[in-house]
Order: sequence, then structure tokens, then C-alpha cells
Amino acid sequence: MKRVKNFFRYDNAGLFFILPAFLYMMFFVGYPIISNIILSFQNVSVRNLVNGQKKFIGFANYSEIFQDAVFRKAMGNTLLFTVACLLFQFLIGFVLALLFNKNFTFAKTIRGLTMIPWMMPMTVTALMFKFMFSTDVGIINYILRSSHLISENIEWLTTPGTAMIAVVAANVWIGIPFNTILISTGLTTIPQELYESAAVDGANAWQRLVKITLPLLRPTIESVLVLGFIYTFKVYDLVYVMTEGGPVNSTHLLSTYSYKLSFDMFQYSKGASVANVLFLILLLVGMLYLKITMRGEED
Repeated sequence: MKRVKNFFRYDNAGLFFILPAFLYMMFFVGYPIISNIILSFQNVSVRNLVNGQKKFIGFANYSEIFQDAVFRKAMGNTLLFTVACLLFQFLIGFVLALLFNKNFTFAKTIRGLTMIPWMMPMTVTALMFKFMFSTDVGIINYILRSSHLISENIEWLTTPGTAMIAVVAANVWIGIPFNTILISTGLTTIPQELYESAAVDGANAWQRLVKITLPLLRPTIESVLVLGFIYTFKVYDLVYVMTEGGPVNSTHLLSTYSYKLSFDMFQYSKGASVANVLFLILLLVGMLYLKITMRGEED
């Protein structure tokens, strides 16, 4: 009884404030993750889902998916999609951040407007780009024809070689504001006196960028790239709305292939196994982000 009274002391009051959030996370995040892990070690499909004839089969599902050509294709597509999006999002976002860091009329207003792509619902963006890349009525083909860059329409979303370009372009457009805002915030922490001193010493713009901006922005750049990797690696709705993983699995990502296995082919355990591979990769990257954050605080 004495231990119970000690627990309700003022020092432990903080536990009661975090308890609702803890219960929420355990029920809506922890339970689905644990349930999905258990499901991946079973042989659950549409045939035995109702009658309950489920049994544990160990790592058989993981062995099968790693031998699955479509899974390997989806893994390669996910890596390609992620790297391409990170590259263009960061480069364009970095240039825009440098631009908005200058003092000119309506700089803050324009910087705020760049957040519109980030705030738009993903499905709306996907439908917009699906229409833009349409073969017959899309504005992309119209601009290319009007510029005499092509003589006939390109089937962007129905050709394996161009479908990935279309989904990458859509996701880059969404991610540019995120990169711009975070890098802009990092730039504001760099003292202007450093640039003024370097200019007095004869350093040109490129030297100031390489010797001052990039080194001092290193923590921000690391955070932007790691967070961008997490957000991009798990993209699902954008690709599913635009291509559904096609054509010929050319845009299937781990997320879309997991959905296809679970809800199109009704192979729930295999779909859970693919989702767990995705979860494990993101967990490792998330731990890397925490390490970077803790190192930045120590510095």
C-alpha cells in the first residue's frame, strides 16, 4: 500500500499526462505491427481465413517472397524511386532555399506558397498528375508537341520505360516544399558575419557555398535526406492511383506489392511478409535518424 501511495506522488504526475498517448500508440500502432508480424509466420489466405485453420510455418513466407521475381522487381523499383526522388527533391529544394534566403519583395509570401504541394491530399495530386501525363489529353504531351520536341504522343503511364518517370516527377513535386522549408530554416541559423568576412577576404560565391554553407548545413542536410528517405520509401497511394504498380510491374513498390498480395490475390501472410520487410528497412533508417539527432544535440 505504501508503494502505491509513493507512485501517486507529484514526481510521477508526468506519467499520467503521457498515459493517453501511450495507450493510443499501443492500440493503434503497436497492436497492428505485432499482429502483422505474427501473420507473416502463418499460412493465412482467403481459404482458411474464416474456418480458422491457420498454422505457423516459420520463415516459409519470407523464403517464398525473396524467391519471387515480382518482389525483387518491387524492391529494385522502390530503391530506384527513392533515390531518384531524393536527388531531385533535394537539389531543387536547395536551390529554392538559397533563393528565398535572399531579401527581395514577397520572398516570405512566395516561400509560403511553395507549401501548397505538400499540403494537398496525396490522392488529389496523383489524379492531377495522372491527367497531366494522359496520352491523348495530357498537358505534358501537349507542351512537348507544341515545342516540336516530339512528333507523336508518348504513352507515359502505359509504357514500362516512362511510367516510373511519371511517378517520380509527381513525388518530386510533392517533396520539394519539404526540402525547401527545412533547408531554409537551416540557412537562417548561419551567421551572416561569416559570409561578410569571407567576401572581404576575397571568397567568391562558390567558395562561400562550399566552405561555409554546406559544412554548417550538414546536420540539416542529413536530417532532410533521412526523413525524405523514410517518407519516400513508404509511398503507396500516389503510385497506386497513377499506375497501380503497372505496366508489367514496372512501378510496383514494396508498399503496392504488399497491397496486391493481401487484397487482390488474398495471400495475406505473404502480403504481411512484404510489409514487414518494408517496416524493418524503415526501422533501421529511423534508428539512423535518431542517432543523427542525438549527435547533433551533443554537438
